Amino acid sequence: MFIDSATIQVKAGDGGDGRISFRRLKYEPKGGPDGGEGGDGGSVIAIADPNQNTLLDFRHKRLWKAQSGEHGRGKQQYGASQHDLNIHLPPGTLIFEDTGDGEVLLADLKEGDRVVVAKGGKGGRGNEAFKSPTNQAPREAEPGIPGEQKTLRLELKLIADAGLVGLPNAGKSTLLAATTRATPKIADYPFTTLAPQLGIAELDPERRVVLADLPGLIEGAAEGAGLGHDFLKHIERTRVIIHVLEVAPADGSDPIDNYRLIRKELEEYSALLAEKPEVIALSKTDLLDSEADVKKAAKLLRAALKLGPNDELFPISSASREGLKALLESAWRLVRTPVRA
Repeated sequence: MFIDSATIQVKAGDGGDGRISFRRLKYEPKGGPDGGEGGDGGSVIAIADPNQNTLLDFRHKRLWKAQSGEHGRGKQQYGASQHDLNIHLPPGTLIFEDTGDGEVLLADLKEGDRVVVAKGGKGGRGNEAFKSPTNQAPREAEPGIPGEQKTLRLELKLIADAGLVGLPNAGKSTLLAATTRATPKIADYPFTTLAPQLGIAELDPERRVVLADLPGLIEGAAEGAGLGHDFLKHIERTRVIIHVLEVAPADGSDPIDNYRLIRKELEEYSALLAEKPEVIALSKTDLLDSEADVKKAAKLLRAALKLGPNDELFPISSASREGLKALLESAWRLVRTPVRA
């Protein structure tokens, strides 16, 4: 589970002041009060948006301020009320308010939630509202009520979009480092990754995929061998599996056997886990002699695993970055595909 956080200030709009005004017309020398009411200020509303998956943007913008309502005017004209300011947050975001005496949980956002985190001020009444048979020329009006201002701490318990699975040394950490700004430990011995490492791969400014480099699996992981359940409980929360498969393992093992071993562990741990959408990344293809050898290896693997035309397999090289863009595009499409009930 990845936790991202940010602290922001939110300021709802103030209500507009009511107006003190009297009619002054040529044929109404004793015109009555006509001061209008001030407009309401906009509220600040947090919206759980499934298209958001990080709080990164909130580290660069700390103040979120709604507009204040307009003041009332003469001739019984009301000031304009303002639109609410919507803040789009990822589902799973916890919103805490700093009260000065500690923190209070305001919301635990779930997809589709809309929560008012700072309420806009109400506009004040103009002097027209105070006229009566005994007070026909009131000289009083109400000021607008200030909008709420709060310090909020946002904490995102983020579930990765795609989890990288594979045997130790399959190239998962190198792939994460090549596609994101994450800096996982990389070495030529097993279990360099002891805890999930996350990174954000940006396909373009509008599209991001959160990748999790998870500890390598070994045979018996479903029963707790190696990092066992510590690994599988994390991959269970992801939407897509990227199965990283070394094209020419240094230990001389067969990539096909390695693939089946990992699939067996996933299926034994959870049937739901085994049914997650999967993309195969045939890694370290730069170690092969030619492009023809890469295509031959991919073709043999497809045939041996009986992959259909819709089963995606991408030869990649994290060292030369070959195939990485196509791999991420595929992961993006699968992450955005609605989950079937």
